Amino acid sequence: MTEIEEIFDHIHNGRNFLLSGGAGSGKTYTLVEVIKRAIEENPSAMIACMTYTNAAVKEIEERVGHEHLNVTTIHDFLWDQIKHFQKELKLCLVELANEEEIKVIKVDGVDPVPNDYFDNLEDGIQYKEYSRINQGVISHDEVIALSNRVFERYPKLGDMVKDKFKFIFVDEYQDTQIDVVRIFLDHFKLTKKRNIIGFFGDAMQSIYDKRIGRLDDYRGTEEGQVREVQKRQNRRNPKLIYELANQLRTDGLVQIHSSDNSAPNMTGGNVKEGEITFLYSASGNIDDVKAHLAWDFANSKETKELNLTHNLIADKANFQTLMNIYDKDKILEYKKRIKDYIKDHPVDWDLSEMTFGEVIERLKEGKKGRELKKVEPTPTQQEFIDMHTSLYQVALDMEYEAFSRVYVDKDQLLDDKKQDEDDINKKGSKRDNLIRHLYRLQEVIWLYQNQRYYEFLRATDHKGQLNTVAEKRNLKNKIESLVDVGEKTIGKVIQEANDFGICLIDDKLNRFSENQKYIYDQVIKVPFKEFQALFDYLEGRTPFSTQHKTKGTEFDNVLVILDNGGWNNYNFEYLFTNRTDKASVLERSQKIFYVCCTRAKERLAVYYHAPGQAVIDKAIEWFGVKNVVNLDETH
Repeated sequence: MTEIEEIFDHIHNGRNFLLSGGAGSGKTYTLVEVIKRAIEENPSAMIACMTYTNAAVKEIEERVGHEHLNVTTIHDFLWDQIKHFQKELKLCLVELANEEEIKVIKVDGVDPVPNDYFDNLEDGIQYKEYSRINQGVISHDEVIALSNRVFERYPKLGDMVKDKFKFIFVDEYQDTQIDVVRIFLDHFKLTKKRNIIGFFGDAMQSIYDKRIGRLDDYRGTEEGQVREVQKRQNRRNPKLIYELANQLRTDGLVQIHSSDNSAPNMTGGNVKEGEITFLYSASGNIDDVKAHLAWDFANSKETKELNLTHNLIADKANFQTLMNIYDKDKILEYKKRIKDYIKDHPVDWDLSEMTFGEVIERLKEGKKGRELKKVEPTPTQQEFIDMHTSLYQVALDMEYEAFSRVYVDKDQLLDDKKQDEDDINKKGSKRDNLIRHLYRLQEVIWLYQNQRYYEFLRATDHKGQLNTVAEKRNLKNKIESLVDVGEKTIGKVIQEANDFGICLIDDKLNRFSENQKYIYDQVIKVPFKEFQALFDYLEGRTPFSTQHKTKGTEFDNVLVILDNGGWNNYNFEYLFTNRTDKASVLERSQKIFYVCCTRAKERLAVYYHAPGQAVIDKAIEWFGVKNVVNLDETH
C-alpha cells in the first residue's frame, strides 16, 4: 500500500493522520497528490492547506490551482477565521493580558486591564506586521495565542470552521507552535461536528524554538488519536548521505533508496553512492578546507558553505557593518535596561521634556552600591560604550521618549521573504522600511545590470518619456552612475536615486528616518556596496548560507562548518559525544546537523576545528575511517 493509499484509508475511516517523511522524501509531492485526490473525491468540499511561509504557499498554489483550495500561512488562516468576532476577540485579549503566565500579550501601564478596555477602538482588533497591544494591534505571536484562547472559549467557532473546511492540511507541521496543534486537536474536539486534519512534515527538521516538533502526545491508534504514515524512500540524497542521516535520526524512521529510477539520487536503476568527508585541523583556516575539496565555490547554485549564524557569515560576505548596527548595539541594550528599570520603579517627573542622558543622571542621583549599578551599564555594555563614544553621545542627546521607541532586530535586516507585488501586503516580512527601500533600489540596479530592461523599466520610478535617443541616453547615464557605485554611501545613493527619479523616497522611508533616526543615521553612512553584498547574500547569490536558512533547499555540494558561533543553544561537541545530560542542546544540535547533511545531492563535507579524540572517534564511526581527514597532515 502506498503512502497516499494509507492516508486515504484513514480519511475514509474519519481519522486524522500524520505523514512523517525524512528529508528528500518528497513530502510536498505527497501533499499535492493528497489534495488533488481529495478534490476529485469531494468536488464540492473546501480544503484548507496551511504552511509556514508565503514562498511555500505560492509553490502549492502553483502545483494545485482550484477554486475550492484555500492555501495560506498558518497565521493568516487563523486570523481569517476569528477576525469578524470582534466582541469575543476583545474579551479574550483582555483575559490574556491579565494572565501573568502569558508573556506575549501585555498592555503597558494598565494593570489589571478592564473588560471594556478595547471597546472604543475605531477599527477593532487588527492584525499587522507589528504589535501595539495598547491600540489593539496584534502581530504573529499574538494572533496564535489569541486564536488558541478564542477557539477554547467559543467551541461554536470550531463548528463554523469544520462546516467551512472538510479537510485541513498542515504542511511542515513540526514548525508550528504548540497552540496551533491544540486548536485543531484539542479545541476542535469540543464540538460534535467532524472534519479531517492532516499533518505533513518531519520531526527531525524541527529547528526553531517553541515549536511542536513531534506529535507524541497525539499520535497513536486509539480513537481520536492521529495515525502516522511513514514515507521512507529518499529521492534526493545518495546512499552514503542518507545512511549518515539515518544514524542521526531519533524517531525510528529509517530511509531507504527510492524505487523510482527517475529520482535524482538514482542512475540507471542504481542508487548513487555519493561522497561524505569529515575534515579537521588545528588552524581553523577555511581556505585550506576549500583548497582540499577543490569544489567550485563561486557557483552558488551548486555549492554552499553552511554556517550556524548570520554573524559567522557577515564578515565573509562583506556586510559586517550593517550586521553590527542591527545586532550588536549595546547602547540600545542599555536603553532597554533603563526603560525596564523605570517600568519597575515608576518616576513622578515629566520624561517628555528630558533627554536620555538627563534621565540617566536623574536616576543616578542619591544612589550608591547595588542600587546605582541597576541604572548603570553592565560591563559588556560599558565596554561597547567606551568603543563607541560618539554614538553614545548621540543617544544621550536624543529625547528620551523618542529614543525609548527605537527598536532594532537582525530580522529587520536579514528577513529574506520576497516582496513582489503579491506579497507586499501579506504578513510575515520583518524588514524595516529602510531595508525595504534599499532592497527595491538594488533590485532596480540588478535588473539593469542583468539586461532585463523591460522588468527594469517596470520596477523603476522613472516617469519621463523615452521616445528619443537623448532621453534613453539620459536614463542610461543616471542608472549607470548608480551601478558604478564606488565608495558612495547608502545615503548618497538613496538621494541620487531619488533625484534621478529611479527610486523615489516615499512616506514610509521619511517616517523611518524620523522615528528611527538613531538607526537611520548610522546606516546611511555605510558604503552602498555593503548593502549590495547583503542583497546578493539574501538572494542566494553567494556561496554562504546559515544552517537554518538552507532548510528546504538542496545543492550538489555542501560544506558544513561546525562552529557554535558563541550560541549556547547549540554545541556540536555534545552531538559527537552524545551528551545526554545536556538533552535540549544535544537535540537542537542533532536536528540542525541533520538538516545540513541532507541538503547535499552529490557531496557532503563537514569541517570541525580542533576536535578532541572523542569527536574524531565518533566521526570515524559515522563517516568511515577513510573519509576522516586531518588537514594538518596533508600539507
